[in-house]
Amino acid sequence: MRLGVNIDHIATLREARAINEPDPLEAVFVAKNAGANQITLHLREDRRHIHDNDVKRIIQASPLPINIESALDEKIVDSLCALKPQRITLVPEKREEITTEGGLDIETHYDSIRATLKAFESVGIASALFIDPKKESIFLARELGADAVELHTGRYANLYLMANSNLSRTQHSIKAMDLPTQELLEQIQESLESLAQCALLATSSTDARPLKCFAGHGLNYQNVQAVAAIPHISELNIGHSIIARAVFVGLERAIIQMKEAMCQR
Repeated sequence: MRLGVNIDHIATLREARAINEPDPLEAVFVAKNAGANQITLHLREDRRHIHDNDVKRIIQASPLPINIESALDEKIVDSLCALKPQRITLVPEKREEITTEGGLDIETHYDSIRATLKAFESVGIASALFIDPKKESIFLARELGADAVELHTGRYANLYLMANSNLSRTQHSIKAMDLPTQELLEQIQESLESLAQCALLATSSTDARPLKCFAGHGLNYQNVQAVAAIPHISELNIGHSIIARAVFVGLERAIIQMKEAMCQR
């Protein structure tokens, strides 16, 4: 199981003071030494954390492969094609959201996605689509010619928090998931089954070209192992929980601990 470390929130801390530290580039080398397999960045339209110069410097200097998350924004896509990261993952994006709220609506944006994927292919950039764990999205991603899908684990992660942490007692309680514990546990299991079924379908080569299958969003040290245990998922991209723990134990130790949590049985 590969670990992609998302370092967006190092830039979030920098932007809180609008200065030049902490520098996300420094994190790349710490992540490498800690055993990370990839660096993930999200270049948002509003540039709320990662900026264009971050992306350029990190792509040029990183000893690890770079995975850039990008909306279907023509200017961003053109700039990324010129910089040539190893992979670009297309994600949905809304200005008012706190974090990515779900997977791409592939059907609605089919033509735009197809044109964008062809642009990536023309310059040798691998592509992935960030999708909800739904079979229809797998079929469409394969039809479009994507190299991979990344399954959105946000629903699973939120259910887990509501069932197994104090989130429901805080101002950030998720009202739609304020349910009896047993019902939450049942929905957690259903979410894991959906992730497993979609991972199997994506990587199947019985009647079509297989896709690589990754997963991410909201994964932390408590909930990651169940997703890491799904056989057909080969990579997890995790950011916020690693950076949050790094505040207390340091970034290198936080990454090592996440890799350990992924391997627990």
